[in-house]
Amino acid sequence: MRGAEAGALGIAGGDGSLAAGASVAIERDLPFVVVPFGTRNHFARDTGLDRDDPIGALDAFGGREERVDVGRLGGRLFLNNVSFGMYAELVHRRRRAALARARAAWRTLLQRRPLRLFVDGTPVEAEILLVANNAYELELFDVGERSSVTEGRLHLYAASGWLPRSWEDRAAERFTIDAEQEEVEAGIDGEPERLVTPLEFSIEPRALRVLLPGAPG
Repeated sequence: MRGAEAGALGIAGGDGSLAAGASVAIERDLPFVVVPFGTRNHFARDTGLDRDDPIGALDAFGGREERVDVGRLGGRLFLNNVSFGMYAELVHRRRRAALARARAAWRTLLQRRPLRLFVDGTPVEAEILLVANNAYELELFDVGERSSVTEGRLHLYAASGWLPRSWEDRAAERFTIDAEQEEVEAGIDGEPERLVTPLEFSIEPRALRVLLPGAPG
């Protein structure tokens, strides 16, 4: 069935695959069904789905509709966050096996390089920098949950020190990030990328129509 004739667009996959599908859903003004079938499934969790029940997520077809925010990096949509520094290095080195993830984390700590960026023209030096679609609870090597995906703001988190323990948090609808070098290593919804600076971030409040299991309102 052609997209213009479809009643909804469903994607089974992890956050990176879901972001690509969400972009199409917005472009065609289609309701979006999330079927968690990836490694982490942060977006599915934060919209209230059971990450361990992909079959149950299919009940969203014909379910209730909610509108949620999406982030943009230039023209590219992201559902969760864009990471730089230590997090981005982990994404680029990560393997699925637990032992490989632990080794990647240890190598990143040993070989870390200072991250020097400019946020809206202001110099920022940190081990980790994260631009998030709505506010997160953060831990050192993991991104926690969001209590809302409809806040309508980006959150920029920066953490300094060999083992960062605290985060500087600033919120806005737009951020510009630049660097002395032409390219920076990043993780976009958990997918490794190399990006050409400067980087323009924005948020689109309630731009994505998500279908969730439950009776329509």
